Amino acid sequence: MDEKLFTVLRNFRLDAEPVSCEAYGCGHINGSFLVVTASGRRYILQRINHHTFKNVEGLMENITAITDFLWKKAEDPRSVMTLVKTRGGESYLYTQASYWRVINFVEGTICLQMPETEEDFYQSAIGFGSFQQMLADFPAEKLHETIPNFHNTPDRYRIFLETLEKDPMHRAIKVQKEITFVLERQEEMSVLQNALDIGELPLRVTHNDTKLNNVLLDAETRKALCVIDLDTVMPGSSLYDFGDAIRFGAATAPEDEKDISKVELDLHLFRVFTRGYVKACPNLTEKEKEYLPLGAKTITMECGIRFLTDYLDGDNYFSIDREGHNLDRARTQFKLVADMEKKWDEMQRIVKEETR
Repeated sequence: MDEKLFTVLRNFRLDAEPVSCEAYGCGHINGSFLVVTASGRRYILQRINHHTFKNVEGLMENITAITDFLWKKAEDPRSVMTLVKTRGGESYLYTQASYWRVINFVEGTICLQMPETEEDFYQSAIGFGSFQQMLADFPAEKLHETIPNFHNTPDRYRIFLETLEKDPMHRAIKVQKEITFVLERQEEMSVLQNALDIGELPLRVTHNDTKLNNVLLDAETRKALCVIDLDTVMPGSSLYDFGDAIRFGAATAPEDEKDISKVELDLHLFRVFTRGYVKACPNLTEKEKEYLPLGAKTITMECGIRFLTDYLDGDNYFSIDREGHNLDRARTQFKLVADMEKKWDEMQRIVKEETR
């Protein structure tokens, strides 16, 4: 084991001496390591990316507050992500020019990158819906914005327009079709933020990264057990979480598919997730239910705008594996938005049928 990692670990209240520490998982933001102690107990050590999350103290205050709150409602001790405190009683450690935390490994669970069955996708909806429901009475306004304006779509438009005007890489001429697509939908894409600002939509605790791999499933029952990766938990709208799950999980092709003819919204999977989400979160308001399709469309559009902005700016934010990678990503999102528009009546019908 790397001696530097061992030095970090001995600052935390582990049950016994660590005997191994190996790279773990496939996350793109934080560095994660699987730790095993002399007793056989397992933990996750993470190096927090303080370039992405500039306010680590606020981030860890969020996670501590949320997990402490959830613990009061937990029936299964494995159902809440549990931080291991430092020997000084803190939730994280700063050493070796990095920020570190340790989390209990949740035994008897599986973590899927993609659903193997329709039921897996349904269980992700149950997991995120339950997370939302259990935190319904948590004062969301007390949370820090770990990434300010993360899902403020009008602000994403502002950044896009500023980047477009500067056009630092002289790429705008190549993407006039995509630029027009974005501009034609600007007014509609402000609806959710405006509704949140005036109180038409309730301010809630939102996860903001509702992919299947952030819900651990019980290995025996295959039921949703624990929502993990709480770094982006912030105040916002339930529609953000619903929308991001649909954008990622109900699309018929990967996010960076080059052949956009393969990209569509799978209406059956849209129904599956909607059914699970509203079942697990029965306190959604009538306005939230009405806006579920718009949540899916807005977050998909927002992601496309972010990809296109980064392409115009020279690919500085999202990592790329090939020339035009961010442009491919933007085009898949815009194709998905266009397909949602074609299927809008069916999306609204499905929501009405699943929420009545």
